[in-house]
Amino acid sequence: MLIGIPTEIKPQEFRVGMRPDAVREARAHGHEVLIQSGAGLGSGYPDATYVEAGAEIAPDAQTVFARADMIVKVKEPQALERAMLRRGQVLFTYLHLAPDPDQTRDLLNSGVTAIAYETVTDARGGLPLLAPMSEVAGRLAPQAGAWALQKANGGEGVLLGGVPGVRPANVIVIGGGVVGTAAARVATGMGANVTVLDRSIPRLSYLDDIFMGRLTTQYATAAGTAELLPSADMVIGAVLIPGAAAPKLVSRAQLATMKPGAVLVDVAIDQGGCFETSHPTTHQDPIYEVDGIVHYCVANMPGAVPRTSTQALGNATLPFVLALADKGWRQAIHDDPYLRAGLSTHEGKLTSPPVGAALGIPSVTPEAVIA
Repeated sequence: MLIGIPTEIKPQEFRVGMRPDAVREARAHGHEVLIQSGAGLGSGYPDATYVEAGAEIAPDAQTVFARADMIVKVKEPQALERAMLRRGQVLFTYLHLAPDPDQTRDLLNSGVTAIAYETVTDARGGLPLLAPMSEVAGRLAPQAGAWALQKANGGEGVLLGGVPGVRPANVIVIGGGVVGTAAARVATGMGANVTVLDRSIPRLSYLDDIFMGRLTTQYATAAGTAELLPSADMVIGAVLIPGAAAPKLVSRAQLATMKPGAVLVDVAIDQGGCFETSHPTTHQDPIYEVDGIVHYCVANMPGAVPRTSTQALGNATLPFVLALADKGWRQAIHDDPYLRAGLSTHEGKLTSPPVGAALGIPSVTPEAVIA
């Protein structure tokens, strides 16, 4: 199989779909790899490292998309890229289709077989290809929020950890999964007063145990969230419904109850965001203000640390890339029900029921496609 790796073109996105060592692995399995010139530079991998690993360098994205049997990316294909996809080709990347009808329509029209990183599962019910980037985004969230809290950036001018004699910031983390746990770890480490909300009692018990009383856990209810908002300096949205649009947990009306200059960090923005007033931003222009509240809603937060992110993501995706290349997509998802859960589109059919429900598009199951 010929595996293609284009340069990411989403604004301020510096990650790359495969590292040179992954290329070497693919070559050892008998596959060819075609990578666009400069694709790895943002993550610290010049073209020469890919050539040494056995890849062929393509001059542009058009060459990669035209020749490759499988496209391996990081972020969802942008409009220019979607126009180059074709029936019979496999696309393996993050997609986040539920809040993105335009992308969904284009993928269906192209006929491409698209497999989404974020809905591949594992035997424990986890999301192994989403988890590494959730870890990165979660750890970045308090750091980004602390920057946004600075007065020069529109925030209320509060230091996250406070100083002796001055209280630390109150940080509310909505969601105690991978993102929320990572965010709580960093915010607690920075000295903030942290409360984590979740609806899983076992998860809250786990967090209480691992943090040994250094944060507060609370069962998540709408009333409980509303009660905490007036005292919050930062709210980190870390909720996830796999494959589906994120629920809206803070309304615009509730912003009036918050301190002027408080900060909302919406890590769920890839799935549409969990605050009513959220819309995607970029690393170039990361924040905006609504009703006196600063919003940080960068849709590719891990792209800010591409070296770390590319290494972490590559560790998780490589076994699946090799399985798809070795067996072909149909046999690979037949053999692996967890990879099968990632199948999102195939030859004009939507194969993700949660996306269909979110967008009002008829869908079939992945099992129906391989049957």
